[in-house]
Amino acid sequence: MTVSNNERRKMKSAARFYAVQALFQMEAAGQMVEPVIREFEDHRFGAVYEGDEMAEGDVDTFRKLMHDAVNYQAQIDQMTDRALVAKWPIARIDPTLRALFRAAGAELVQGDTPPKVVIVEFVQIATAFFPEGKEPKFVNAVLDHMAREARPEAF
Repeated sequence: MTVSNNERRKMKSAARFYAVQALFQMEAAGQMVEPVIREFEDHRFGAVYEGDEMAEGDVDTFRKLMHDAVNYQAQIDQMTDRALVAKWPIARIDPTLRALFRAAGAELVQGDTPPKVVIVEFVQIATAFFPEGKEPKFVNAVLDHMAREARPEAF
């Protein structure tokens, strides 16, 4: 079965969304990366909740984001801290946003996706988690700062 470019894009977007959820879960429950990856791949990708089918995630993208977010967490968190206002270190922000910044940071630091695409993708995820809030604009500003630090040549 061949997958169209549009379908591949949707699967990568789903993988990013799942990575944010999985990183949140890891932090909240104190879990290690491998069992969480297995749980998401086995039980979340394509699962049906209350009649709604979840998207199938791109496994390679999901695994890379998860491993890079864990392996480069200190670097990503420091980059995020520099992008945040001094009074708001990463430890004080919403855990969902912390997970989002770690997933996006992993893609900015270790990925080859253009930074502007990474920013747009993760702002859309922020909008899904915080549809009524100011968080998407906040995420856009922080990720723009992080992207300029991680890949200044792209700007």
